[in-house]
Amino acid sequence: MASRTGARRGIGILADDLTSAGDGAAPFRRTGHEARILLSPAATAPPGAPGPPAAVLAPGVNAVDLGTRLSDEDTAATRTAQAARLFTNSSLLLKTVDSTLRGHVAAEIRAARAGSRRQAVIIAPAFPAEGRVTVDAVQYVRGVPVHESEYARDPVHPVRCSDLRTLFPEAVPVGPDRVAELPGLIRRGGLIVCSAGVDADLDHLVAAVPHLEDVLWVGSPGLAAALARRCTRGGGPAPAPAPARRPLVVVGSANPATRRQLAALHARTDVEGVTVGDDPAAAVEALRGMTAPVLTLRTPDERHEPQAARALARSLAAVARTLTGEGLVDALVVTGGETAANVLQALGIDGIDLLDEPEPGVARGTPTGQPSLTVLIKAGGFGDDRMLLRLCHLVRHPADPPSVGSGPRVPGRPTPCS
Repeated sequence: MASRTGARRGIGILADDLTSAGDGAAPFRRTGHEARILLSPAATAPPGAPGPPAAVLAPGVNAVDLGTRLSDEDTAATRTAQAARLFTNSSLLLKTVDSTLRGHVAAEIRAARAGSRRQAVIIAPAFPAEGRVTVDAVQYVRGVPVHESEYARDPVHPVRCSDLRTLFPEAVPVGPDRVAELPGLIRRGGLIVCSAGVDADLDHLVAAVPHLEDVLWVGSPGLAAALARRCTRGGGPAPAPAPARRPLVVVGSANPATRRQLAALHARTDVEGVTVGDDPAAAVEALRGMTAPVLTLRTPDERHEPQAARALARSLAAVARTLTGEGLVDALVVTGGETAANVLQALGIDGIDLLDEPEPGVARGTPTGQPSLTVLIKAGGFGDDRMLLRLCHLVRHPADPPSVGSGPRVPGRPTPCS
C-alpha cells in the first residue's frame, strides 16, 4: 500500500451495523491481514482514553460496529464522527455503507469526513457480485433503482432516493472512464461519487489513487474487496475451525431472500426449528426437545415495526444464550445485522476474530478469547436460495466445503447439512 508517512498504521473500518463490519473486514482477511470485528464503540474507546486501547485491537484490520443503523440521525452522526477521530491515524480508513443506501448515509458520511480529517472522500457503493451497481451516480439493485425496489419498503429505513447527486449535491460525479482525473480531484478536496458496474471498475478506481491514506473511502463490500486486493499481504489462510456437532441457525432478517434460504433449509429432514415470540422460554423448551442435527430459530415471516422487531431480536438472543450455555449447540449461523449484534452481546462477546469470508456477504470467525465457538454472520439480503444449506454444511464439515454454486450435488460428496 502506497504511503507517504510512517505515522499512519493499521486499517480502520467504521460500520453502521454488524454485518457491514464483517463485510468490510472479511476481504482484508482473505488477502492476508489479521482482522477483528468490535461489537461496539465502547470496545475501542473507554471513557477518557485518547484512542483505541491496543489490547483490544488486532494488529491489522479493526472493524467497528457503531450500531447506528437503528439510531436517530443525530446520534448516528455524533457516534460516527467520534469513531472517525479515534481512527484518524489509520493508514487506510473505510466507512462502510449499505449497498442499497439504507441508513443515515449522507449524515454519517459527512460526519466521518469531519472526524477523519482526510483530504477527500470517495463514495463508491457498488457491489457488483450481488447485482448492486452505480450507473451515472444512480444506485441500482439488479437493474432496478433502489428507491423502486423492495428496499423502498424497509420498515426502518425505506430508501427514498437512488441518485447520489441528490444526496450529495456538492459532490463531483466520476464514471469509470474518468478515474484518471482522481489524483487532481483529491488534491482539490471535497466529495467524489464514483460509478461502477463491475469489479474491474472498482479495481481501476482504487489503482488510480496514489496514496490511499489521503482519502476517506466510502463503500460496500465491493469497494472493500478492491481495497483489500490493492493491500494484499503474504499471510496464509487461517486454520479451519473444528467441525461443529450441532449448529443453530438464527434468522432475524425478514428479507425475502433469507426467507427463501430458510425454506430450502427446512425442506431437509435433518433440520428442525421454531418461530420465536415475545416469550423466549417457549422456544427454548421446544428446541430442547428436538433431535435434529441442525436447529433453526426464526422470527415470524412478516416485517415488524421497529419496537416489535427489537423485542423479537431480544427473544432470539435470549434463546441463543440459553442453548449455547447449556451446550445444546456449539456453532451459530446468524443472519441480519441487528440479530447478530443482539445474539453476540447476549453471549458476552465483544469481538470476533475473523477466519475468512466463505461467500460474499458472509463472515466466519470465533469470539475473541473463545476459539471453540464458530460464528458465521450473513447479511440478510445476500445469497441465492441454497446459501444457508451451504453454510450449514461448511460449519459441520469445515475441511470439505461445498461448491459455491447452486447446481446439482457432485456424486459421492455429502449433502449440505449431512
